[in-house]
Amino acid sequence: MQSRLQRAFPLVLVLVGLACATATFADDATPQTRRLLYVATPGIRNYLEYGGHGLLVFDIDADYRFVQRIPLGGLDRSGKPMNVKGICASEETDRLYVSTLETLQCLDLAKNQLLWEQRYEGGCDRMAISPNGQVIYLPSLEKDHWHVLNAISGEVVAKITPMSGAHNTVYGPNGKHVYLAGLRSPWLGVAETTTHTLTAQVGPFSAPVRPFTVNGQQTLCFVNVNDLLGFEVGDLTTREKLHRVEVQGFQKGPIKRHGCPSHGIGLTPDEKELWVCDAANQRMHVFDATVMPPKQIANVKLRDEPGWITFCLDGKHAWPSTGEVIDVATRQVVATLADETGAAVQSEKMVELHFRGRDAVLAGDQFGIGRVQPK
Repeated sequence: MQSRLQRAFPLVLVLVGLACATATFADDATPQTRRLLYVATPGIRNYLEYGGHGLLVFDIDADYRFVQRIPLGGLDRSGKPMNVKGICASEETDRLYVSTLETLQCLDLAKNQLLWEQRYEGGCDRMAISPNGQVIYLPSLEKDHWHVLNAISGEVVAKITPMSGAHNTVYGPNGKHVYLAGLRSPWLGVAETTTHTLTAQVGPFSAPVRPFTVNGQQTLCFVNVNDLLGFEVGDLTTREKLHRVEVQGFQKGPIKRHGCPSHGIGLTPDEKELWVCDAANQRMHVFDATVMPPKQIANVKLRDEPGWITFCLDGKHAWPSTGEVIDVATRQVVATLADETGAAVQSEKMVELHFRGRDAVLAGDQFGIGRVQPK
């Protein structure tokens, strides 16, 4: 007669085999995608009370739980952190870039290490990176020129001089054109990326162009301008201004920063909505972008004065610079960013990155650009 152990032995072998097969499958399985939000601070002027100094990482799928703080350079000659001016990243090269008033920093995303930091003539402002991660258009700090850089080495390969007060930069999704906005010009410059030359201008708009965005097909631009609570619309094909849209039901008032009632504008990735900052009234104003001119449909109250807006790549969340996370569908605040001490984080410089293991597989953009591509 078989003992209980003898009778159970075949079952044990089966269970062990299943366990081994499961373990082997798990080892061979593709790692899950992890979505992280990288927030550069000080990202509102040089105010350290909004998150201190560093690159703060948050887990999007864990209710924006704080993950880590990555050290940054960007110190002035007295050793104090300088204003962060821009952020961009590339999944093609596993690199992330942060600009300050004087320098551009390049970080290795796999190792979270600073690869290089370089100073450039005229300082630095809000830059943009090519879709393949090889080229950066870096504006000087409100001066006459943009530097065109080799993104790997930081070497200057060209210089564009629109004499506009270089400030904001958007690289077109198709990689063929870069859009250049200066604080002293009512025109939006268009640079051709094969020759790195300024080939066209859009406008004129009613005042100097401040933050702006473009749709995915690069046929339209939506621009904030000085002294306007709202935005203007330009045609990137005909190069003409099309519309002026003023926010209804709210008045301009005193503001703490930027000297511009609306400093921040972004399209949802599906391009159905356009969100516009209102500093004086601490609001985001939501417009239906499926009609032209866009029509105001909602207003979202914020905890502080917004100076920027961008969106999660899947379009579910809006990220104003106030550090609140807004559900786009319900327009309700669903989370707030906080650092490792629990202090509130605010920044106008943030970018989304997706990882599988240590490898970056998808990068967002600091601007809320449209992502609807031609069929």
